[in-house]
Amino acid sequence: MKNLLLVIIVALIGLGFGSIFVVDEGHKAIVIQFGKVQRSADDQTVVFGPGIHFKLPLFDKVKKLDARIQTLDDAPGRFVTSEKKDLIVDSYVKWKISDFSTYYLSTGGFKDQAEALLKQKVNNGLRTEFGTRTITEIVSGERSELMQKALVQSSQSAKELGIEIVDVRVKQINLPPEVSNSIFQRMRAERSAVAREHRSQGQEQAAILKANIDAKVTVMLADAERNARKVKGEGDASAAKIYADSYGKNAEFYSFLRSMDAYQKSFADKQDVLILEPDSDFFRYMKDAKGKK
Repeated sequence: MKNLLLVIIVALIGLGFGSIFVVDEGHKAIVIQFGKVQRSADDQTVVFGPGIHFKLPLFDKVKKLDARIQTLDDAPGRFVTSEKKDLIVDSYVKWKISDFSTYYLSTGGFKDQAEALLKQKVNNGLRTEFGTRTITEIVSGERSELMQKALVQSSQSAKELGIEIVDVRVKQINLPPEVSNSIFQRMRAERSAVAREHRSQGQEQAAILKANIDAKVTVMLADAERNARKVKGEGDASAAKIYADSYGKNAEFYSFLRSMDAYQKSFADKQDVLILEPDSDFFRYMKDAKGKK
């Protein structure tokens, strides 16, 4: 009897705990009863907010769902423009559950399944909008309009999942690697051609400047040479005139100065050897000086 009573007490305690469920902050819950979502008398889905709630043990199954705004940020996808050009588009979606009953029935309450279905619908909206625009239109400023129309279009189809799309954003638009490489190589070839043209023009200008400078230097050297010869000629003429005037005034003194100058130049280097006859006229003033001494 005591054992039976103990079993009844444990069973009641189990049923008591089984009839209680707690919903965390930021989440909501629905109750599945006999395979169907529990509804109210006016045929509305019964949604339980954060807190402690009660259910029928053994019969009711509780499904807790995240009611916060979620972010779907998947790998970039490939889209085709109206010009049949491929683009790699990186986008993200902000979404939340709007109809918990529809969400559960269409996705089983699994977030991964919901995002897989949602991604298809959003990509369909983006594909439609990209397909009606050229690359220039997409890049030059119609991105905001594109995202807004994609948001409206995907929001309509997302209602089938019990999801509300809060925002659709395109983060980055790139060309496929093979197209980027082709464009890069073409731009590189164009820049190389421009660089070669600039170098050729620079070399041509350098040659012209060098030729002009060389011509000016040649003219300046010729003028300097001519002026130098003129000055030297004038100096020689002045020196000759001075010598002539000196000779005319005192021939003996002129001869003496010239001899002193010749002695100085001849005996400047002690290593030089001078061979002359003793009675040479070159030593005339030396002999006179010796005789006088």
